[in-house]
Amino acid sequence: MTVRLTLVAPAMNTALREARFDDGPLEPAGRAAAAAVAAAGALRTEGARVRVSPSVRCRETADALGLGGAAEPREALAGCAMGRWRGLRLDEVAAAEGPAVAAWLADPAAAPHGGESLRALRERVGAWVERLEPGWVVAVVEPDVLRAVVVHALGLDDAVLWRLDPRPLSVTHLTGRAGRWNLRLGEPLGRG
Repeated sequence: MTVRLTLVAPAMNTALREARFDDGPLEPAGRAAAAAVAAAGALRTEGARVRVSPSVRCRETADALGLGGAAEPREALAGCAMGRWRGLRLDEVAAAEGPAVAAWLADPAAAPHGGESLRALRERVGAWVERLEPGWVVAVVEPDVLRAVVVHALGLDDAVLWRLDPRPLSVTHLTGRAGRWNLRLGEPLGRG
């Protein structure tokens, strides 16, 4: 039996705009954009099991999309644990720990921040994907989680994760089952 997995990237917030290792609340414009998607009926979820990353921005996105009551948080869908870099902007960390940032960007197994490596993130998220039961799942997830799901599903090298760039409030569709997935990328919500 087939799994249909629809991944929704969160609406814009200050942390995303600033490349800050934090989740924080949505910006008013991000909340309004998600509410407009909901008002237009652009994200249909009837019959779907709805899941959400436990972050503030993903929960607020799910709420603004009208999914809040149905959305079940899943720890497996949490963004990458960034250790001592949490709350800092990438440019701040690069200025203070340039070699560590370079290692982190070049090696998916590196975790110089004392948190989770990108490989560990992909393995954690991949295990969640492989355990999905047949049917339709809609999940509002962090951008790094969305990237990790795509890398895992397509069997790509972990280094490819940095080359994927999900836009806020875009959807990515996967269909298939453990070990065999098909992908339809980046359909913006609210547009034809």
